Amino acid sequence: MDFELSDDQRAFADTARQFAQAELAPHAARWDAEGIFPREAIAKAGELGFCGLYAPENAGGLGLPRLDATLVFEEMAAVDPSTTAFITIHNMATWMLGTWATPAVREHWGQLLTRGEKLASYCLTEPGAGSDAASLKTRAEAVGHEWVIDGSKAFISGAGSTDMLVLMARTGDAQSGSGGISAFAVPADTPGISYGKREHKMGWNSQPTRTISFDKVRIPADHLLGCEGEGFKIAMKGLDGGRINIATCSVGAAQGALTHAQRYLHERRQFGKPIASFQALQFKLADMATELVAARQMVRLAASKLDAGARDASTYCAMAKRFATDAGFAVCNEALQLHGGYGYLNDFPLERLVRDARVHQILEGTNEIMRVIIARRMLEGDAPEVIR
Repeated sequence: MDFELSDDQRAFADTARQFAQAELAPHAARWDAEGIFPREAIAKAGELGFCGLYAPENAGGLGLPRLDATLVFEEMAAVDPSTTAFITIHNMATWMLGTWATPAVREHWGQLLTRGEKLASYCLTEPGAGSDAASLKTRAEAVGHEWVIDGSKAFISGAGSTDMLVLMARTGDAQSGSGGISAFAVPADTPGISYGKREHKMGWNSQPTRTISFDKVRIPADHLLGCEGEGFKIAMKGLDGGRINIATCSVGAAQGALTHAQRYLHERRQFGKPIASFQALQFKLADMATELVAARQMVRLAASKLDAGARDASTYCAMAKRFATDAGFAVCNEALQLHGGYGYLNDFPLERLVRDARVHQILEGTNEIMRVIIARRMLEGDAPEVIR
């Protein structure tokens, strides 16, 4: 088992670090304070391939392994978890479209999305369907050579500011459960789509979050992704990668917070000496670093499992998401504590990192749901020994 990165992987990480310092670091605090959605910066990320990291090459993507994508996302999230998290969502939606769209839709939208010229939102959650995603009620009816969509979605990142909606809607009857869900590519400006007010959130303020309503929205029949009834399977495949992505954003945020804390312990003096000389704080720093490294390795293991198509990949993705988002938030919170009162001020990035990292324990499946997934897998009769 080789834990060393290849030269190509290091090059990707270095490029992402340089991009984050040049394009995200100078502006992240202002984007957060003013609620600015930085489309220009995201487009620059697209120029480097960061908007289609694992999208297929025939859609204009780089077709990279998920492991390589984590290296890019971590470096950017160390500076700006909010903007990076949106880029990961865009990557997931773009991958879905590039993988399952008809040739005509992929030809039109693929490179626009992978280059970051157009942006995508992922539309699964509804006001009454969160953790129980299979209970969604938004409907799509086949009428002639079109699909007609009615319903609503909630907590949609980028809603109202993006160009493409990758939408999950029910095409079967209520009794069909998850097997009656299909996936669609819906241009965001299609007549009949309306957007709710921008939600006021604790964090993630550089990306808008809104509800979306669909009132007799008509799209061509060829905008179906995959086959009818495959939507839930597509969604779950997306969520495996999405859980790795959001876990990576937590690792990145924690690395950024830890780096700030290390620097501050040398700068801050009390009782005539740097606070770095106090053993209690040294121990805290050591624990933070240990948790961070453990989270990073778990995320990379899960990504490797997903890349290999391992049977237990979903379980490892759930474990990585649960552990890394909990550990990442804890590291950010401890780093704020090490800054004392200054950490609570928005002059320092710690309070923003804490606010941005908190939601990671909720989205892409709450950490309580991650425990359900892991436990069910472990208790199956033919389950692999996931803890060996």
